Amino acid sequence: MLDGIKRLFSGGSAAPSDGWDGVQPWAKSKQYAFRAVHDEGFVIDGRLGTTPWRLEWGPSHRPYIQGQELRLRAELGLPPELQVVVMNRVLQEAMEKAVFEQYVEGVQTRIDNQTPPEMRWLVMFPKLSGSDMPLLRDQFVALSSMQGWLRHWLEGPLTQMLAGLRLAPEVPVVLMIGRGRLMLRTAVVDADVATLQAWVRHFETALREALRVAAEHSDSVAPSTQHSTWQSSALPGDEHLK
Repeated sequence: MLDGIKRLFSGGSAAPSDGWDGVQPWAKSKQYAFRAVHDEGFVIDGRLGTTPWRLEWGPSHRPYIQGQELRLRAELGLPPELQVVVMNRVLQEAMEKAVFEQYVEGVQTRIDNQTPPEMRWLVMFPKLSGSDMPLLRDQFVALSSMQGWLRHWLEGPLTQMLAGLRLAPEVPVVLMIGRGRLMLRTAVVDADVATLQAWVRHFETALREALRVAAEHSDSVAPSTQHSTWQSSALPGDEHLK
């Protein structure tokens, strides 16, 4: 499965540049903790209010991101049964194509635990309709184990942020929640200060809105009653976020 995904996203990827010399002074000016990772990239620890977050820039951990990957994550203490994915539509279509080729036309009958959780969830959970996300329906798909929670999350600032992204359609963008953790993944070749500032703002918007929904809509944390067309028996029961 992973080899199939890699082939779908095997277009040439630029090598990382040395253009992040200004990152450490910027991090220091924001009172973030900066740590370089030899020959790979760096890690930055910051916080939004009392909620800490971590930014990592380095070699990709996902087969659909070629070259350098930017990851941001925060532990929010959300219910472990809440699983959410928002991703750009080009990535969703490529992932579904890989699943179809591997498990419908191929010989495998189960998705193994090496398959990224966002890909497994893509076939497990129902997607929001276009009418639920009119500003995003041409660019993104959104799905969740708890659709009420997802609808509240996409109200207001988060939808405005996603709709305002100016990226090529093929650039992977994944925003997900699982095991109480919020995570953002995207491809970033040059980790200059302006790029990092923008993605930190985007992530903090998603983080702030997740905390808002958790505080205001605890009643929305109920499993979706709508089922995917895929049988859950063909999928693993445990999710491992990396």
